[in-house]
Amino acid sequence: MLNCKLIDAPIDPNVKLVPGQGESLEDPGRYRRLVGKLNYLTITRPNISFTVSMVSQFHQAPCKDQWDAVIRILRYIKKAPGQGLLYEDKGHTNNVGYSDADWAGSPSDRRSTSGYCVMIGRNLISWKNKKQDVVARSSAEVEYRAMALATCELIWLKQLLQELQCVEFKQMELICDNQAALHIASNPVFHERMKHI
Repeated sequence: MLNCKLIDAPIDPNVKLVPGQGESLEDPGRYRRLVGKLNYLTITRPNISFTVSMVSQFHQAPCKDQWDAVIRILRYIKKAPGQGLLYEDKGHTNNVGYSDADWAGSPSDRRSTSGYCVMIGRNLISWKNKKQDVVARSSAEVEYRAMALATCELIWLKQLLQELQCVEFKQMELICDNQAALHIASNPVFHERMKHI
């Protein structure tokens, strides 16, 4: 890894990781240990959290393709070793959440991945991405589920900071890029088929 070629992105967008594809690794424990260390690193490097969660799905029987994806993450990290989180006091306490999801993004089971991040005063303080438990019928349903996940985090964070008496919030904001999901969320008439979410 000392003389490896540096890259700009932690994952190749053209590569789809599928379980059981390719030859099995001789030492799967090495793969698990390295992915575990990368998972720990996501605490200060949230830009690799999505990619690390992708390669974490193959702990049971990792193959060479998954190992190559892990090595690619290391090459990405080596390009900017000092990069990380920096918290600055910008003088305001706007609480903003961003949510997004990919519809049927997993080629193995066609489930979607939801993700969100929460910022206070332009400082990233919370983030998560998670594969959804069910297969969704539409992109609007997937995005609506992601919005529900982000809303839970925003409410929890608001209550935590009020209990700690850190910050007074005027209003929380949730930003989503799917117009259909926003329409469902803002109009209670359309909640009939989404009540379970």
